Amino acid sequence: MKAGPMRHRGMLSKPERVQNKTGGFDQVWADVGKVWAEITMPTGRVSPVAEQIEAVISAEIRIRPRSDVVAGWRFTELHTGVTYRIESPLLNNERDMLRLLCSSVPNP
Repeated sequence: MKAGPMRHRGMLSKPERVQNKTGGFDQVWADVGKVWAEITMPTGRVSPVAEQIEAVISAEIRIRPRSDVVAGWRFTELHTGVTYRIESPLLNNERDMLRLLCSSVPNP
């Protein structure tokens, strides 16, 4: 893998449950670590959800292989602050790159 295209610095975050004052649980995002990434193929579409129009941006994010990344985590680009939800982490055949298929998070 070439290091040149991996020019985006990002933060991986995972959901954690934290007990609140009323005895229930709140979901918070715990930072896992910073990674260098290549963000490619950002595409957009508009879909009707609950009689409202919702814009969804899809992207493919490539990072170096990690065994702990799972669907449901978040990737936040540190320079722009754009947050993506990881839908599926896919390891390529050579096992030298992890492809993260992602969708946008409207209100992170």
